[in-house]
Amino acid sequence: MKETTSQQFSSASPSCCPQGSVADAPLAEALSCSELEESREMEKNGVLTAELVSSCVTQLGRFGTGLQHLYHHLSLPSHNLCDISVLCKYVHLQKLEVPHNKIKDLSCVSNMPYLVILDASHNEISNFFGFQPPKNLKEVNFSHNRMTKMKDLSAYSSLSKLDLDYNSFKEIIGLEQCCKLTHLSLANNKISRISGLDSLLLTHLSLRGNQLERIEGLENLRSLQVLDLSLNRITSLSGLQNLHLLGSINLEKNLITEIQECKHIHDLLLLRDLNLLGNPVQEQQDYRLSVVFLLQHLTVLDQEKVTPEEKVSSVNKYDPPMDVVAARNHMTHLVYQLMQPQILYDSTLPSADSPYPMLVLTGPQGCGKRELAHRLCQELSEYFAYGTCHTTRGPYFGEENGIDYHFVSEEDFQHMIHMGKFIQTMPYGGHSYGLTRDAIEDVAREGLACCVHMELEGVFSLKNSYFEPRFILLIPTQVEKYKGHLKSRGLYTPAQIDIAVSRIELYANTNRQRPGFFDNVIPSDDWEEAYQTLKQVVKEYLLLADQEGENNRASPDNTSTASSHEPEEKPPSPSSRSGSRTLTSHSAKTLDPSDSSYRNYFTKIQAELSPQKNTAELASIRRREQLVREAIVGKSPGVYSQLFKSSPQTAPSSLQHHDAGTHFSEDSSSDESCASSALSVPSSAGALSGLVEPLDISLLGHALETPKDQNHNDPHPDTDRLAAVVSPSSDRRPGSNIKPVLPPIPTGRKTPAAPSPAPSPRPSPKAAVTEGDKR
Repeated sequence: MKETTSQQFSSASPSCCPQGSVADAPLAEALSCSELEESREMEKNGVLTAELVSSCVTQLGRFGTGLQHLYHHLSLPSHNLCDISVLCKYVHLQKLEVPHNKIKDLSCVSNMPYLVILDASHNEISNFFGFQPPKNLKEVNFSHNRMTKMKDLSAYSSLSKLDLDYNSFKEIIGLEQCCKLTHLSLANNKISRISGLDSLLLTHLSLRGNQLERIEGLENLRSLQVLDLSLNRITSLSGLQNLHLLGSINLEKNLITEIQECKHIHDLLLLRDLNLLGNPVQEQQDYRLSVVFLLQHLTVLDQEKVTPEEKVSSVNKYDPPMDVVAARNHMTHLVYQLMQPQILYDSTLPSADSPYPMLVLTGPQGCGKRELAHRLCQELSEYFAYGTCHTTRGPYFGEENGIDYHFVSEEDFQHMIHMGKFIQTMPYGGHSYGLTRDAIEDVAREGLACCVHMELEGVFSLKNSYFEPRFILLIPTQVEKYKGHLKSRGLYTPAQIDIAVSRIELYANTNRQRPGFFDNVIPSDDWEEAYQTLKQVVKEYLLLADQEGENNRASPDNTSTASSHEPEEKPPSPSSRSGSRTLTSHSAKTLDPSDSSYRNYFTKIQAELSPQKNTAELASIRRREQLVREAIVGKSPGVYSQLFKSSPQTAPSSLQHHDAGTHFSEDSSSDESCASSALSVPSSAGALSGLVEPLDISLLGHALETPKDQNHNDPHPDTDRLAAVVSPSSDRRPGSNIKPVLPPIPTGRKTPAAPSPAPSPRPSPKAAVTEGDKR
């Protein structure tokens, strides 16, 4: 059927019914032999004949009323054609493809009003659009021709795709009215400047292989999605920053030398593919990681997929989160410290529950943290001493070496790092800052808590160490006042001031996003007010503000049980209410940090600062203590007697006095009385009565300091005294430990003589051994 129709299509007359009609074409057999030979001769000379057309048409379709059938597509590639004037008769063609020929004239296209697609690439055409515009022409390919100049294409209003690659155009003109043009390719021409594209709605633009030196004239192409500027002489990416729909940029083989040029396209959030192959910038160190860091949304760089690992590595390298910086910093200093001889530090306390106390003031530069730290250490010198940090910057006016900072060179600073001297370091403002182990140990050796100040990065690093400081944030709330203060000091450049002001938001965000990161936040707009607030906060940490009231409330609670058996005895003093001179660290006197017996933080707090209890709690405590006494004297053997008999230690001397109305069995008095001093009894009103907590090992250590050669001859120790030996944890009630308390301030290694014990109302035949004799 196609063969018959093609023959009819080739011999149809233009004056007859529409070309390609089946009804009016003469039979193929009517052609004479001479006509066939003439047709073959014309084809050899590059002239298109009807016979060749009939063999190359495709896409049969209906036309007009639907009763006629016509071929709409004609493809004649690589036929060595130079004359296609015969196509003037084929007015109903919609797609014409004549690539890779020698065609110079396309005037026949003027007779194809229905033409939509025209491909005349790889020919010898020199006349730019040398035909009358078909009304519906949308796609034109004139690549690889000999065109040199563009002309006005305002008549081609339907044109949407234009390919003009490999011609000799020097400038872009005549496209202003092509309002539907979306794809434009002018690759491998001689264009040196981008122009004439402002009014277009281009989505794809190729200017590959031209003579461009900079990117310009693209500012208004807001719809552009794909841009190819490869094989030019471009040195900067400036001019692309407003093209927010760009998804692909090809800049291969240009002259881009700086990685920082990528900042111009940093805000193009839809950019996924970037090609910088063949640019000098690739020779820079860590080029790929740098570009990936600047353009985090890329998925393909230089024709290689960007992996998630590369994105994470780039962030950790160039802008790591503070947690990562702190972890690296801690790891570095820990490794260097482990390479040094290991010693027992003065800041090491005997109990894991008692970390060395530190106070850290932090805030933006110039917020007053250093001044307030010095003042606090002066006014609370019995508790705190200033920890002097090291820095590589020079001293400001009024600063003294060894007091405000230890000013060292960068070389010395790095040497100290390698020697494991630092606990934490941080760079700031082009200089290095660090807190050394010696700065803390010098303070701890004096039996005081260390007070230091540092920036936020140092806080993150210090939180990775085994120290557990109190962190207090001093933050300005009035930015203009803060800026004025920095300017008035005359120590900072405008750039430093801007950085300091910008870091206020960093501190605020950290406090907002990390609840509990700082123990307290104090506005620092007024330094005097800030100091008074800071001083009050520190006193609350130390329990100095309400110490007197707590002691007054604690005394009646502890005397109630002891007076039940000896009403004539005076209420025990704070120094003796624990029932043993070996437990003097639980007395109110040991709030003074100069007391050498002060070691266990929780025990001391429970004993000296117990809150006042109600009647129900007191009754519960009495019942539990009575059960303990009964267990000790053997009235209720069970688990209590078995527990105490397992201890081989002797009783403290202060527990060996007896009462006439109370008796112990001779063979169990020493063991049970010793163990009773370490017993801890819960006081919660809701707990099951009659149950006791396990032994408090820390208390047991204090109670067993009495030497074994003490007098054990008296078989009747005073049972009323045993009530006072019960661990101070029995005075606690639910929720009593919620209030934050600063960890204990350790004493120095030199221990003063311990106070002599209070006289016993009923002394034993042999005098008690003093603490000095025991040593």
